[in-house]
Amino acid sequence: MGIGLAPAPRLGVRAEALRSAAFAVLYLVAAYVGRLTVMDHTNLSLIWPAAGVAAVWFVAQRRSRLFALDVALLAAVTMAINTATGASAGLAGFFVLANLAQAAVFAWLFGRWLPQLWGGGGAEAISRLPHLWRLLSISAISTAVGALIGPTGLWLITGNYSVAATAVWLTRNTASMLLIGAAGLRIGFLLHRYWTGNPGRRRAALCEAWQRTSWSHRAEYVALLVVSVTAYSVAFGFRHGLPLAFPLLVVTVWAGLRLHTTFVIVHDLLFGSLAVIFTLHGDGPFASIPSHPARALVVQLFVGVVAVVGLAVALGRDERTHLVDDLRTARREATDQAEMLRTVVDSMTEGLAVIDAEGRFLLRNPAARDLLGGVTSGSDRMRESAFYGLYRTDGTLVPDGEFPYQRALATGEPHAMDIVVRNPSVPQSRTLAVHATLMPNKINGIRYAVTVFSDVTAERRRRDELTAFAGVVAHDLNNPLTTVEGWSEELIDVPGAGPAVTRIRRASARMRNLINDLLNYTTARDGRLELTDVDLSPLITDIAAARVDQAESTGAPVPRITLGSLPVVRADEALMRQLFENVIGNAIKYTAPGVVPRLTVYATADGDDIRVCVADNGIGIPAGQHAAVFENFHRAHRTSDYAGTGLGLAICKRITERHGGTITAADNPSGAGTVVTITIPLATQPSRPRPAPLTA
Repeated sequence: MGIGLAPAPRLGVRAEALRSAAFAVLYLVAAYVGRLTVMDHTNLSLIWPAAGVAAVWFVAQRRSRLFALDVALLAAVTMAINTATGASAGLAGFFVLANLAQAAVFAWLFGRWLPQLWGGGGAEAISRLPHLWRLLSISAISTAVGALIGPTGLWLITGNYSVAATAVWLTRNTASMLLIGAAGLRIGFLLHRYWTGNPGRRRAALCEAWQRTSWSHRAEYVALLVVSVTAYSVAFGFRHGLPLAFPLLVVTVWAGLRLHTTFVIVHDLLFGSLAVIFTLHGDGPFASIPSHPARALVVQLFVGVVAVVGLAVALGRDERTHLVDDLRTARREATDQAEMLRTVVDSMTEGLAVIDAEGRFLLRNPAARDLLGGVTSGSDRMRESAFYGLYRTDGTLVPDGEFPYQRALATGEPHAMDIVVRNPSVPQSRTLAVHATLMPNKINGIRYAVTVFSDVTAERRRRDELTAFAGVVAHDLNNPLTTVEGWSEELIDVPGAGPAVTRIRRASARMRNLINDLLNYTTARDGRLELTDVDLSPLITDIAAARVDQAESTGAPVPRITLGSLPVVRADEALMRQLFENVIGNAIKYTAPGVVPRLTVYATADGDDIRVCVADNGIGIPAGQHAAVFENFHRAHRTSDYAGTGLGLAICKRITERHGGTITAADNPSGAGTVVTITIPLATQPSRPRPAPLTA
C-alpha cells in the first residue's frame, strides 16, 4: 500500500563515491560502538549495530558501479576496528567474511523478496505487514549465514565453540538488521521521495503535511515522548531495576496505534538503544543477570520484540487505513456508477429486463413495463402470455417456453422474435422486437438473461406497406409490359419489322427481369421472416433439377451439380430458395461458351457457424471485385453475352444478413471459377447434428 514513485535517475560516479564514503563512516562508528561491548573471553560484542548499517549500505549501493569499492571499504573498516579492539588478525578475518556474507545475502534476498520497495528495485516504502514478515525473515536468514562463519572462526582459533555466543550473534544481528534496516530503508525512501520531487514543492509539501496534523495530534506526539522517557527511566534507571521492562511494550503499542509509522520506527530504535545502554552500564532489570551472554541475549530479545510489536501494530494500522480508504472510494465509485447506470437504463426508450428461468425480474426499467402494458405494474416476475396478451405474428399466443429469454436460458444462445401485444392497457396493438442474451456469469448462483424490448410497430407497418406497394407497382408495371410483349408477337409477321420487334422483345425481357429483381430485393430486405426448419438438401436438389430441365429444353449445356452433406437450418424457406436460386443461377450463367457448368454444393461446420459453399468452374470474378459484386446494380461482366440487372447477389447478401450470416466470394482454389460461401450462425440452427466436412 506504499506510495509509488518513479525510480530515481542513476547517480553519477562522484555521487556514488560520496555515498559510499558516508556509509563507510557510519559503519565505522557503529562497528566501534559495537566493539566497545565485547564480552569477557569470547571476543564477541554484546551489540552489533554495524550489521544493520551494513545491510542498508549494501541494499542502497547494490546496483552502484562502485560496489566493489563498498565491499573493500566494509572489509577494511571491519578488519581495522576488530584488530584495534583486541581481536587477532585471524579472528578479524573471519569477522570480515561473516559481515560481508550476511550483508550480501541481505541485499540479495531483499531484491528478490521485496522488489517493489525502495532499495529492492522499486520505489515504495515499507507499509504492509507482509513487508515486515519478509524483512524479519531476510534478517534471520542473513544472520544465520553470518553465524555459520563468525562463531565457527572463533571456535577454530580458540578451540572453544560457544552455543551462547552463537545465540547472541543470532539475536543481536537479527534485531540490528530488523530495526536499523527498517529505519534506514524508511529514511532512504523519504529522502528519495524528497529529492525526486519537484524542487519548488518540497518545502511546501513538508509544511502542508505538518499543517494537516491537528494540535491534539501534535500534543499526543509530545505526550508519548514524555511518557516514554519517564517509563524507561523508571524501568531502567535503578541499579537493580524494577520488573517493568516488558510492560513498556504498552508505550510501543500506543505509538503504533496512533502515530506515524516513521515516528514509530525512530521511537523503537531510540528507546531500544536506551534499554541497551542502561543494561551495559549495569542499570535496569536485565543488569542483574550474571552471565554476559544471557544478559546480551535477553536485552536483544527485548529490543527485537519492541521492534516487531511496534512495526506490526503500525503497519497493520496503515494497511487497515488504506483498505478502509480504498473500500470507501470503491463504494463511492460503485454508488456513482450504479446511479449513472440506473439513470441511463430508466431513460431508455427501449425496454430492458434481466430475468431468470423462473421469470423473476432482477432488473426492469419503466419502458419495459410501459411496452408490455400497465398490467405489469406490481408484478415481480414474468407471467404467462395470456396475462399480457402476447401473440406471435401469426396471431397465436406465444407458448410457454418460447419466450426469447426462456430460449436463451435453455440454449445458451441469443434469441430474437417479434411479439404482438394486445391488452386493455395498450390502446392499439403494438409489435415488439424482443431480443434476449444470456448473461456470461451467474449472479448469486442464478443464471439470468438480458431481454431488450423495442417498439417496431411503425417500422413493421411501413415495411408491410412498402412490400404491398412493391407488389402493386410490379403488378401495374407488368400489365402494360404484357401488352407490349403481346403486340410485339403480332408484329413479328409484318414484313421488315423483324429487327425492330426483336429489339422490342429484348427490351421487354430486360424490363421484366428488372421488375422481378426489384420486387425480390424489396421482399428480401423488408419482408417478414417466417422461420421454420428448412432442410437444404431437398430444396437445393429441386433447384438443381429445375436448372437441368431448363438447359435440356433450351439446348444449352446441361449443368452437372454435385451435392454434398447439407444441413437443416432455421430460416425463412422462401428466402432460402430465392438465395440459392440466385447463387446457383449465377454459377451456371457465368460459364464460358461451350463449357459444361460443373457445380459442387456442400456444407461444413465452422465453430459456431454453418458454411454452405457453392463452387463452380465458371469465368470467375475479376481481381478486386469479389466484394463489389454484392453491391446494388454492380456487374463484374458487362458484355452482352451475360445479361443481368446487378441485383442478384445484392439480394443474396440481404437475405443472409437478415438471417444473421454473411456471404463472400473467392477464387476457386481447385481451378477456374468461383466459390461462394454462405455463413449462417449456429445460434439460428435447430438442435440437430451438424454436417461433416466434405472435400469438393
